[in-house]
Amino acid sequence: MDDPGRHEGPAPDEVPGAGGAEEMRRSSSLIAAGIALSRMSGLVRDAALAFFLGANVGADAFRAALKIPNLLQNLLGEGVLSASFIPTYSRLLAEDREEEAGRVAGAVLGLLVVLVGVLVLLGVVLAAPLVRLITPGFVGERFELTVTLVRIMFPGVGLLVLSAWCLGVLNAHRRFFLSYVAPVLWNLGILIALVTLGAAALVTPAVAAGWGVVLGGALQLGVQVPTVRRVLRGSLRLSLDHRRAGVRTVLRAFGPIVLGRGVVQLSALVELAVASLLAVGAVAVLGYAQTFYLLPIALFGMSVAAAELPSLSTMGVAGRAALRARLDAGLARSAFFVVGVTIAYLLLGGDIVDLLFGRGAFDAETTFQVAAVLGVYSLGLLPATASRLLQSLLYAVDDARTPAVIAGIRVAVALAVAVPLMFTLDRLVVDLAEPAGFVLAEGARVPSLAPADPALRDATENQLRLGALGLAAGSAVGSWLEFLLLRRRVTRLTSRPRLGGGTLLRLLVAALVAAAVTPALALQVPTGAGSLVRLVIVGGGAGLAYLAVTWALRVPESRHLVTSLARRGR
Repeated sequence: MDDPGRHEGPAPDEVPGAGGAEEMRRSSSLIAAGIALSRMSGLVRDAALAFFLGANVGADAFRAALKIPNLLQNLLGEGVLSASFIPTYSRLLAEDREEEAGRVAGAVLGLLVVLVGVLVLLGVVLAAPLVRLITPGFVGERFELTVTLVRIMFPGVGLLVLSAWCLGVLNAHRRFFLSYVAPVLWNLGILIALVTLGAAALVTPAVAAGWGVVLGGALQLGVQVPTVRRVLRGSLRLSLDHRRAGVRTVLRAFGPIVLGRGVVQLSALVELAVASLLAVGAVAVLGYAQTFYLLPIALFGMSVAAAELPSLSTMGVAGRAALRARLDAGLARSAFFVVGVTIAYLLLGGDIVDLLFGRGAFDAETTFQVAAVLGVYSLGLLPATASRLLQSLLYAVDDARTPAVIAGIRVAVALAVAVPLMFTLDRLVVDLAEPAGFVLAEGARVPSLAPADPALRDATENQLRLGALGLAAGSAVGSWLEFLLLRRRVTRLTSRPRLGGGTLLRLLVAALVAAAVTPALALQVPTGAGSLVRLVIVGGGAGLAYLAVTWALRVPESRHLVTSLARRGR
């Protein structure tokens, strides 16, 4: 699920007139650092949510409620607003027309405040029908709690849209780090509310987290406002002047970008709708698993794409040989880390989930659920991260339509795979006393295309079913299809990009070696040792084996990493 406190765009390439390669490298590093801090704070936030909510009805309601207003943030904020606003605003600054730039920024802000205000009001008033439409499987307490949380959260997510306007202004003035690290405060707001309101039992933990979304939105916006005021230097003129030439340019670009993003957001809502038809716990389990799944995509996919796109933009299609080399370098860089993470999730997913989430209301059975879903999700990690770079290349040559169309195809295929699987797998119940870890529910028949029994969806506790695995499988298939379609399109522009940048076979050999040594390493773990000890001994040993083999096979990123570590150790 998308994190509404997270900024994923734009990359510095979307800012015209950046001064030289060194400045771009520095800007990309700042963005990557901000994203990394934001993601790590997101892990801490989810650990707190797991402690207080587990994977019960409150967790399902919170995840679903956050998704609904999140649509507003994703359609109007983040990369959408920035990609339409930054180019016009930056051109005015480059032409030394600061007064006009301030008027355009003020008009965009004024129009945005009115639009967001109306949509937030509608969201609060129409919360019940929205929840009924988007989560048709929610009944009883889960439905009522979701409605309450949607009404609480909508204003907070509205503040995040205004925060995206601040991001646009700051990026245009080459102030990158603050706007990308600001989501840390969004996560902090949720943590503060959970600890103060939830722990004190003033409200339920789910409601406390909902108020935390509002507090976090205010903090994320508020931390950027002073710097925005300084860089504008009094030139901001708040208005609703949509007829001004610069504002018309922003609005013309805004519409098509919103439509393109709409395809992606529709997929998230459709996934939520079908997940609501599963037994209680499925929505929360998907959310926890996606926290881990999205982490390497952000760190090794988004950051590499953001760092490479400036160069891709300047090369264009004409420099085909240089373009191929650039693509291979980016694909190899991300693949080196992602293949290692995939092996870790597949072999040690249970220990990773238990170490971060395994306390409070988050029991061993829930850990098994999340680890199983994470393992299936991880099968799509490699193509998902590679697709980020291929999308960046298409954006660099002004082709925003193709990624949107391919995203639509991915959604359709993923659902076609997921739906029959998830209803069948929802008949499997976690039972850690069994060798496989699960059993077929009493009286259940498989395969099945029928949703879970209403009683399982009206429960208040996690029903420990494995239906979420079906949605994860659909996502993995969709990721591979998206990569293949993007690669076919990119091949028409330049030579065929290689998954892993030509290092994939060597990476797979190293991954197999790491997997092969895992059983021997597991024998060295003391009886009764916890997840941390197992991760240090088994994970650390397998990681060293992966690094050693990739170094021996002359994988460039491995060589660079070893050299850097050796240099720092001197």
